[in-house]
Amino acid sequence: MNNKLSITYLVLMSASLLFGCGESATKGNDNTSASAVSLGEKYRIDTTESVVTWEGSMLFSFEKEHIGYVHLSKGELMIEKGQLVGGAVEIDMNTIEYKDKEDKNTPIKHLKSADYFDVEKFPTSAFTITKVESVIRDNIKITGNLTIKGITNEVTFPARIEVKDGLVKANGKLTFDRTAWGIRYRSGKFYDNLADQAVSDDVQLEMKIVAGK
Repeated sequence: MNNKLSITYLVLMSASLLFGCGESATKGNDNTSASAVSLGEKYRIDTTESVVTWEGSMLFSFEKEHIGYVHLSKGELMIEKGQLVGGAVEIDMNTIEYKDKEDKNTPIKHLKSADYFDVEKFPTSAFTITKVESVIRDNIKITGNLTIKGITNEVTFPARIEVKDGLVKANGKLTFDRTAWGIRYRSGKFYDNLADQAVSDDVQLEMKIVAGK
């Protein structure tokens, strides 16, 4: 089983874990660099209200989907003139859990093993914003560095953000290829003859982030 992580909210997550889809960054006049972070105001992420939802599945069987959560340990967003300009989150990989807590046959122990996230060796994942691009109204595109198992790669994804009454609320999705972070278990790219036991390389995370002053 793997993650086609779908990280509503990660892992950041992200850590792992703000929002997104694995797209390439595009340049434009509306881009805001995270280097302007010193000009922004800090909003601390509420780790009790923020959550990352993951979804994983076998590559050739929609009946073997798995859904669960992972939680943030800390993080902050930088806001300037009502716009996101930077930030970072840390994801506590030990908090990986299965949505159906009554199901005793969950893949959590396997996800925490060296086959996947090797949580004992790498207890946290992280995401740091490097660029924010305004798309339209409250819709933005975020680029940043996602670190999992000590490996860092750049990702870009869409998100929606609202800044109002001292609170920041953001939602987004992130899709990435797990093999780029060294997670090759049952990947069709590296193993032959897996048949219906192949695990999708795509990891999807869906994030909900809440932050306040």
